[in-house]
Amino acid sequence: MHVQRSHSLNSRTQRPINLTTMGFGSAPLGNLYQEMSEDTAKATLEAAIDAGIRYFDTAPFYGLGLSEERIGRALHDRDDIVLSTKVGRILTDCPPNEATPEMFVNVPARRVSFDYSYDGIMRSYLASMHRLGERKPDILLLHDIDPGTHGQAVSDKHLNDLFCHGGYTALDELRSSGEIGAIGAGVNDWRICEKLMQEAPFDCFLLAGRYTLLEQEALDSFLPRCVSDDVGIILGGPYNSGILATGATPGARYNYAPAPPEIIERVQQIEQICATHDVPLIAAALQFVMGHPAVRSVIPGAATPDEIANNVALFDMPIPSGLWTDLKSAGLIRDDAPTPKGNEDAI
Repeated sequence: MHVQRSHSLNSRTQRPINLTTMGFGSAPLGNLYQEMSEDTAKATLEAAIDAGIRYFDTAPFYGLGLSEERIGRALHDRDDIVLSTKVGRILTDCPPNEATPEMFVNVPARRVSFDYSYDGIMRSYLASMHRLGERKPDILLLHDIDPGTHGQAVSDKHLNDLFCHGGYTALDELRSSGEIGAIGAGVNDWRICEKLMQEAPFDCFLLAGRYTLLEQEALDSFLPRCVSDDVGIILGGPYNSGILATGATPGARYNYAPAPPEIIERVQQIEQICATHDVPLIAAALQFVMGHPAVRSVIPGAATPDEIANNVALFDMPIPSGLWTDLKSAGLIRDDAPTPKGNEDAI
């Protein structure tokens, strides 16, 4: 099995950007929740390349620079990949007791601060490029500028820095000069993307969840606008941080927290319909998001070569169109949700 299909990402420059329909989300390379050895990191990235994946997303936040450094070491000399990283967080070396690793373990001792001004965007970009082995990213994304990360008041300040203190100007200069190919945001809420689109032109958004088998509110206004404006969506978090991968098991997590009873019940109902079509829930969740024309790539994470192989197998698994019809008939996904074409004949 091999990821071969690609979707073009519109850019307001002449630089073409083609994303493989399945990419690689590199938070695990930053020692997310558990430590990953250098050998495993290298082997996992090599397995992704061997599987045909040519789009890799990273961020300074992932392991306080560790993910970027590992990608830089493994992929810096490849000219056939598309790479995105993120700006907005500034990393500063500090004593270990002052570091802010959050959910990442055994990572460099660095402190995080947020800065979405002109200077902050440029400093973040140049630091990322250094960690990536002086490779220029193809896509630069504002990271976590949404109120869910900072609270409304702080988010409003960051938006002010972005649009009134030169942050967007920095992004636009980098794009216009050809330093990077596209700009956007990587966030957990489609509403902030809609707000950004009202202020200035963006090429793409990396949306972590919020358009999944369990969440389709983005169909009301955001995704139709993305189609009309030719703004591409990169879909992270297709499993709502766990439950659409594990199923409704004890301790299942939904959007980073224990799944509430109503979500558990809904997932059980989805699982039952998937079972009648002999389709694993996780495969349906991974493929569902690609039915929408705005979605250019889905980027599940992987921490081992075996997980890469499993992701590719799930992505290529035949799913009959009747599954989507039955989910709509049962009221488990919206009637207006575009769904993938049946791939019963897929190899």
